[in-house]
Amino acid sequence: MLKLTLRSRPTIYLLAIVVGAVAGVGALLFEYSAAYIVRLALVGVAGYAPPGPHGEVQLFAEETGAAAEGHSIVWWWLLLLPAIGCLLSALISEWLAPEAKGHGTDAAIDSYHRHGGRIRGRVPIVKGICSALTLGFGGSGGREGPIAQIGAGFGSFLGQRLGLGDRACRTLLAAGMAGGVGAIFRAPFAGALFAAEILYRDAELESEVVIPAFLSSAVSYCVFCGWLGEFGVLFELGPGFDFHNVLEMLPYTLLAIALVPAIGFYTRFFYGVERLFAQIKLPRPAVAAVGGLLTGGVALAAWGLVGDDRALAVLSSGYGVLQQTLDGSVLGWGGIGLLAVVAIGKVLATSFTIGSGGSAGVFGPSMVIGGSIGGAVGLLCYEWGLVENPASLCIVGMCGFFAGAAKTPISTIVMVTEMTGSYQLLLPAVWVCGLTFLVSRRYALYQKQVFNRALSPAHRGEYVEALLEDMTVADVFEPSEVETVTSSMALRDIVYKIAHGRQDYFPVVDDGEFVGIVSAHDVREFTFDESVYRLAIAADIMSSPPIVVHPEDDLHTALETFDSIWIDELPVVSADDPNKVLGQLRRRAINRAYTKKLKELRALQEEQRQG
Repeated sequence: MLKLTLRSRPTIYLLAIVVGAVAGVGALLFEYSAAYIVRLALVGVAGYAPPGPHGEVQLFAEETGAAAEGHSIVWWWLLLLPAIGCLLSALISEWLAPEAKGHGTDAAIDSYHRHGGRIRGRVPIVKGICSALTLGFGGSGGREGPIAQIGAGFGSFLGQRLGLGDRACRTLLAAGMAGGVGAIFRAPFAGALFAAEILYRDAELESEVVIPAFLSSAVSYCVFCGWLGEFGVLFELGPGFDFHNVLEMLPYTLLAIALVPAIGFYTRFFYGVERLFAQIKLPRPAVAAVGGLLTGGVALAAWGLVGDDRALAVLSSGYGVLQQTLDGSVLGWGGIGLLAVVAIGKVLATSFTIGSGGSAGVFGPSMVIGGSIGGAVGLLCYEWGLVENPASLCIVGMCGFFAGAAKTPISTIVMVTEMTGSYQLLLPAVWVCGLTFLVSRRYALYQKQVFNRALSPAHRGEYVEALLEDMTVADVFEPSEVETVTSSMALRDIVYKIAHGRQDYFPVVDDGEFVGIVSAHDVREFTFDESVYRLAIAADIMSSPPIVVHPEDDLHTALETFDSIWIDELPVVSADDPNKVLGQLRRRAINRAYTKKLKELRALQEEQRQG
């Protein structure tokens, strides 16, 4: 019978394919559920049909404008519906799975690093239901969080049911996350990279999950798009989205400068609101309802401020305003005002929806915020004559904002280019993402990320060895004169040396040849045996051949040597002359070196956290 462990790579790859298939089905179920609730609530009750990207399949209705055909928008329902959705979502999650509230991706990241890749089996189902209610009733959020947690939850569930270890469960969790994101955004390549990159705050990939993530994402994408019969891109572009003038790097640099404070505002405000709602002494569902009511209020305020119902993009996913910007239908100073209001309103609405206890993702809102800022900067630069196609900055803004906020520059660049089907703007996207990633180090959208593998609890055991292997015996031992004995020295003389000196281990050297070692432990066994004590010599009790280390040995090898013979000091001998004793290496010297190195890493982590 085949033993299912991570060492069996083909087995894990096969399971990743299964996880991808289920993630694709989960993405379909979530899409249909959310779309059906939108049709019942926002369209049927409030008369508002949120526009979406051209590549998004209309599952239940043909309306693509702001108002459903034959209906006017009922403003007071737009105020109440998000509150109802957040209330229902919070009630269900509080009852069945409290960890299903929030944006989901952080929960999957936390499970990967700190809980052996284990998620309760009910969480994906509860998460899907709660997120569909939140978004369907108009709450502001994205679809990647719930889909990522649905896929991750099934991967974790499968690993647990098969009795796999922590490492395999973590791999399948990441594979499920990749499958969900790759399907929902029509971006299988980016979905796999996202799952490997989102785990860390530094620009680092979790290499061991990459191939399973690729397999899962590809299968999930095929299941999702195959069922819908649509393998196109999410956002369709017209002509003119290219880069052929190096002078346009100036407006792209201005875009990066504009995105960094927006990233800071989004992340700080989001978690500030979350802390504020946590302090309210009311039942959690009631708090969520308050957050939903504030979300509706933000939407109405944005609509009234600009007098354009396209400002209602602050509700639900809000992708429609990005497609309209890419189509060139958002123009002039009025367009700049509209996009600025949408960007600010999306920050507020998303924070109120999710921070109060609603359930949805934060990736989608990041795209809307970044794309709106990019579009506004593009229109401004167009008015100044700096760019030919202002909508190009909308695409790059989507990349740059999330790359800086989520610390995922690689997967974000790939994801947006897959979502739009255009690689013509790759150079400015790389430039802006690099700048926002570097300058916004103090801001983090995902609080459960760790900086790198060395600081991940999931890899702690591996990095104890790695830290020690990075240092040598020469780095920690102090060369010194070592007192030696001969093999013919009497035991009582050795006892005298031990009693009147600080040395516990004595190399035994005869005629310049290092033949053994005598320790205080060896002597102790015979101290009270008078017959042996009077007659014994060093040759009777010494350990031979001597166990030694060399200056160039790494500390992990030295520690293994210590453990093999259970002593606290080892002679250090020259690699060129095995009979030349250079000094003694103490076990506590290795412990001190490891502790110092670990403190340096933690200090670096704290420095990076504080920016």
